[in-house]
Amino acid sequence: MCIDYTNLNKHCPKDPFPLPCIDQVVDSMAGSILLCFLDCYSGYHQIALNPADQDKTAFITPHGIYSYNTMTFGLKNAGATYQKTIQKCLESQLHKNVEAYVDDVVVKTKVVENFIADLAETFADLRAYR
Repeated sequence: MCIDYTNLNKHCPKDPFPLPCIDQVVDSMAGSILLCFLDCYSGYHQIALNPADQDKTAFITPHGIYSYNTMTFGLKNAGATYQKTIQKCLESQLHKNVEAYVDDVVVKTKVVENFIADLAETFADLRAYR
């Protein structure tokens, strides 16, 4: 589903939450023995919209009018909201054995024997945060 939220986005204040500097994220992986790249694409759809804002995402189909109850692509602050959420979810690991850039997460290790435990910790944090 592709919806043009241009008019809605014009009326939304910009969330100033910064994205990480991609160069620093890449540089932080230097010296790692193993890397596991996780694409958390579906994570966007796990973030609930404020019920008062759901009607603002309404769209019409031949079968009726619908609106999103979870965050969707195309909203002005979706990237900042997701980055803020994933950083909170993984804050105990961030910049130690995990890096996160929006919906891309990298689990990294410098000691092979720690890799499975690092992955388990990441999945446990993701599960706990739902």
